[in-house]
Amino acid sequence: MVTFQNYVLGNWINGDGVETQLFNAIDHSEIGSVSSAGIDYEKVLEYGRRVGGRALRKMTFQERGRMLKALALYLMERKARYYEVSAWTGATKVDSWIDIEGGIGNLFANASLRRQFPDLPYYVDGTAAPLSKNGTFIGHHIMVPKEGVAIHINAFNFPVWGMLEKIAVNLMAGVPALVKPSEYTCFLTEVVVRDIVASNILPEGSLQLVCGLGRGILDHVDTRDIVTFTGSAATGKILKGLPRISEQSVAFNLEADSLNATILGKKAVPGTAEFDLFIKETVKEMTIKAGQKCTAVRRILVPDEFIDEVQTALSARLASTVMGNPSEEGVRMGPLATRLQAERVRASVDELAKSQKIVFGALDDFEIKGSNARREAFFPPVLFRNEDPFQHTACHDIEAFGPVATIMPYKELDDAIELAKMGKGSLVSSIVTPDNQEARDYVVGAASMHGRILVLNEQCAKESTGHGSPMPLLTHGGPGRAGGGEEMGGKRGVLHYLQRTAIQGHPTTITAITEQFQVGAEMPEANPHVFRKHFEELVVGETVFTHKHTVSDADIVNFANVSGDNFYAHMDATSLEGTIFERRVAHGYFILSKAAGLFVDPKKGPVLLNYGIDEARFTKPVYPGATIGVRFTVKEKIDQEKRSDEDIPKGIVKFLVDVYDETGETVALATILTMVKKLND
Repeated sequence: MVTFQNYVLGNWINGDGVETQLFNAIDHSEIGSVSSAGIDYEKVLEYGRRVGGRALRKMTFQERGRMLKALALYLMERKARYYEVSAWTGATKVDSWIDIEGGIGNLFANASLRRQFPDLPYYVDGTAAPLSKNGTFIGHHIMVPKEGVAIHINAFNFPVWGMLEKIAVNLMAGVPALVKPSEYTCFLTEVVVRDIVASNILPEGSLQLVCGLGRGILDHVDTRDIVTFTGSAATGKILKGLPRISEQSVAFNLEADSLNATILGKKAVPGTAEFDLFIKETVKEMTIKAGQKCTAVRRILVPDEFIDEVQTALSARLASTVMGNPSEEGVRMGPLATRLQAERVRASVDELAKSQKIVFGALDDFEIKGSNARREAFFPPVLFRNEDPFQHTACHDIEAFGPVATIMPYKELDDAIELAKMGKGSLVSSIVTPDNQEARDYVVGAASMHGRILVLNEQCAKESTGHGSPMPLLTHGGPGRAGGGEEMGGKRGVLHYLQRTAIQGHPTTITAITEQFQVGAEMPEANPHVFRKHFEELVVGETVFTHKHTVSDADIVNFANVSGDNFYAHMDATSLEGTIFERRVAHGYFILSKAAGLFVDPKKGPVLLNYGIDEARFTKPVYPGATIGVRFTVKEKIDQEKRSDEDIPKGIVKFLVDVYDETGETVALATILTMVKKLND
């Protein structure tokens, strides 16, 4: 019998004895056993903080992003093995694809976030705040990685995605992880972690794994740590309420299962493309992963005049869903993950049946395809109908975590909004409608009780990822029953693992800390010109003070001829009455163009190209006769990896363009983005 192991303190180890025996969901054959008994969690957490955390905090965001990308590519090369093991959970190929490649996709998505962060181990948040009259005292914010461990307690339904979507974020932030998957499906997580450890891509200590029950895993957390929990709301609340969590002020992110609703808009009448989309999407969300998704559809809200047509269409489509061994041709839905899950779903269905009617699904008389498939973990799709969901409210309180949903009528859209909110907080809801006003009314009315809302119509259907698919660059979570937590969320998710700290001081000091030039800081004159320097030689703050140019009427006329911009303020001095201008004014884009002529050193050198302008502002009118100059300052440097051996080694340099007039006042500001060659590979 195989014993699935834990990876802690840099070693693969067995727990004491056997805590849980593991079974194949399809044929109920024994897979092996697992235990985490005897693990010293105090040492495990301290190892993560001391070994993994220190290593990750030394890396910049760019290095962490490249690390995640390398890991994603490594795992993609080995995904065939993960599909084999995933089949033991009863997953179809589509179910496994969501779990495995969806999880790896989170690594890719978070790796791409490196472009939104500086080439530093910490993040500079927002812009500087002026705190003094003369500008010698300013404030800013930085965000540094928390110095604890991210403890992830995951549910049974997504053994790969559940781990990777979380660690992608904390690793990008520079925080190590201790992952505790469900003991029932940990065998798949263990296979993936073995490959991650073998790859040597992650620093040692940045990922540890507990495959057993994990009893005592939260006994030694402290204020430096972050706990995330995915699973039932009841269990999550128990863990969140542990004295250790409150006493140590431990950050706790709870993402709980919820009673998600899908709404058929009143304008999506039978016969429309949207009506057909609604039927297809609803059945998909009931049956993918056999309904074992925290985002699955549990409540189906339809206009009362369409409820019979919807029931008939859903029943017909559910009847065509073949259940059985996913390896068999034509099977579209496998078993639940374990016999225990099937028993729990049956208990919830029995409770729901006390107040509403089953209109599709035979609990004790259903077919499963596959000669070796045993009935222990299989559960058929069940569709309830609730004629009065405002009075019979069990459907808003009881979740059957399987292929079970309740169809219910509503009269007006406001009723649908109220019914959706009766779930007491959901991860997701969706509305299918061809009418944008109907969509807007639902979204604005229902958003306060939902973490995500999908608006589906014919225009986006081909590329829509669907009701049940949270995306790595968007927040996944929800209020109330859904736990009040947030996961993923792109850059927002990374910031959850960072500590924001306000810093105050002289602009020169703040420049040195942030490695971003702050207005008012010292500006040592560049010698030679910054365009003659390679990436490594440039220093944040060094400045080119350019020659000056006096703007003339001829400049304005010539620029208008070249650009075709004949806006009246530039070309018609007789039309300025009632405007803010005293006389004809130079084009803002002429000022920037002339600034480039002043600050550019034209000879061939390390600067490869300018590829953009950010944050351009025209702060003061420039009239003929004004004399302008430019302070051209190295603002920020960002390292860039080579994409191939033939690629030119280079980095990104942001330059602040500060155009000023003869009074010394700034008339225009912009940041230009350049690629600058490195001295070395």
